[in-house]
Amino acid sequence: MNKPLKIAQISDTHLFSDESALHCGANVHQNLIQVLSHITSVEIPDAIIFTGDLTQDHTDASYQQFVDIFKQQNIEIPVHFIAGNHDEFSQLENYLTGTPFNSAKELSNDYWQILLINSKSATPAGYVSQLSLDELTDNIEASKMQLVMMHHHAIDVGYSIDKHGLENKTMFWDAITQQPTIKLLACGHVHNNLAILPEQSGYPIPLYACPATSIQFDQTKDTSACNGQGAGYRIFELFADHTFITRTHFVATKTAIELT
Repeated sequence: MNKPLKIAQISDTHLFSDESALHCGANVHQNLIQVLSHITSVEIPDAIIFTGDLTQDHTDASYQQFVDIFKQQNIEIPVHFIAGNHDEFSQLENYLTGTPFNSAKELSNDYWQILLINSKSATPAGYVSQLSLDELTDNIEASKMQLVMMHHHAIDVGYSIDKHGLENKTMFWDAITQQPTIKLLACGHVHNNLAILPEQSGYPIPLYACPATSIQFDQTKDTSACNGQGAGYRIFELFADHTFITRTHFVATKTAIELT
């Protein structure tokens, strides 16, 4: 069987200009280092995709911290990226340049396409424009299956982050469901390992949320609070027969959860 296309998804680093600063009690700088170390020593993917919220304090120095960590960890795996609600396009474009960063919003092999779509809006909530949806449709290759990735969640998850979810869900799903080769969706933003399957949501495509490298949200709280779980990331393995496997790792607990 042909080697699967393996993708590591990381999200929601929430870095500061000060590498010792804490986000809800967590050293997010060290968390990112530990996640990247685990990715490169355990999984060794074909690409890393960062699904947004690089910064917590919105400083240029936080973007430089992100770049420096990848260089210090000797990351040579291509790193693709999209903006989260905390990010600015100009800062991403100015800092995430040169190896290993790649600004392309599509990567593929003979069997799969991974398409990155912008969901950043003027507010913390998400919005996918008609232009972005049209570009997505135009880029789809009918002979392949697609994994569509963005920052915001297109399905409510049942806790406080839903107030900052995707605002135009109906418009988004009307467009997505017209594309029968889109196999799965992936997002960041929710700061938890979640798999929302069609039989749970009523939507025809499963949504997989990526654990944050910063903190995992306590789903019982109305504000951002850590549930005590360690930093995490998600792996997708995409096979030639159009099947896939996804699993998550939490670096503090050394555990993995696998779903098919």
